[in-house]
Amino acid sequence: MISPAARDALQGWLDAQKALKGASDNTISAYSRDVAGFLAFMSEHKGETQGLAPLAQISVGDMRSWMAFTRGHDVGSRSLARKLSAVKSFYRWLSEREGFEPTAVLSTRSPKFQRKLPRPLAEDAAREMIDTVEMQSSTPWVAARDQAVVTLLYGCGLRISEALGLTGRDLPIGDALRILGKGNKERMVPVIPAARDAVDAYLRICPYDMIADSPVFLGVRGGRLNPRIVQKVVEKTRMQLGLPSSATPHAMRHSFATHLLNAGGDLRAIQELLGHASLSTTQAYTAVDSARLWEVYQRAHPKA
Repeated sequence: MISPAARDALQGWLDAQKALKGASDNTISAYSRDVAGFLAFMSEHKGETQGLAPLAQISVGDMRSWMAFTRGHDVGSRSLARKLSAVKSFYRWLSEREGFEPTAVLSTRSPKFQRKLPRPLAEDAAREMIDTVEMQSSTPWVAARDQAVVTLLYGCGLRISEALGLTGRDLPIGDALRILGKGNKERMVPVIPAARDAVDAYLRICPYDMIADSPVFLGVRGGRLNPRIVQKVVEKTRMQLGLPSSATPHAMRHSFATHLLNAGGDLRAIQELLGHASLSTTQAYTAVDSARLWEVYQRAHPKA
């Protein structure tokens, strides 16, 4: 049971994350679950509802108990690290507001884990995906729709939510798109002719009227296209082409970034195109490139 004071503090922190840092709704929901779970554990662990004063007395031993409890519920290192990061952020905010020393919480070490590298498709596989995805539907406008979505993911490096978030106000698509990404951050993304042509081909045969507030990409009943539909279409295409399970809609975005980097693209420019808040996120693609170079070296070097 979380005390009203602790619940109010949690809500105040969440509001600050949204207002000051532009955290997305999904991020706010994850923060809320993670910190509320921590507060609930501490109440049970201590045997009493944790108001603000007891929260200021959390010890290193209490933190170890929470981490052990969380691990005991089949939570992996990556997820535990995310939860701990949320708790630390909450405590930094709370300690400044309430005037206590949060060392026990902030000094807790995050579990080590190996970061997952993006798994892009090869250039020929990305082209095959775009060319083949339309074959998954016998309805011409649906086939054109699916090809247009996948072409945007690869041609513009969009997240699936960003592509499906386009509305009639974004039409006609010109040389660039204004994209509202994570945390309501805007960015301008160049549109290659192939992506623009694919969207135009879909719009010409779409049976529904396109108005300003209408989603560009529609389901068969005229509502907003569900991302799960795109995932299923890509999955069918992947199986048809014999591509690995990592060939997902998001892999098209990874492929966009990796192929730009391989072609000599500037890392900062790619960061802007992808809408990454931190350059460290974009730098994962340099690790992918380095890993591929090492594989080639191992395979081809005469003394390897």
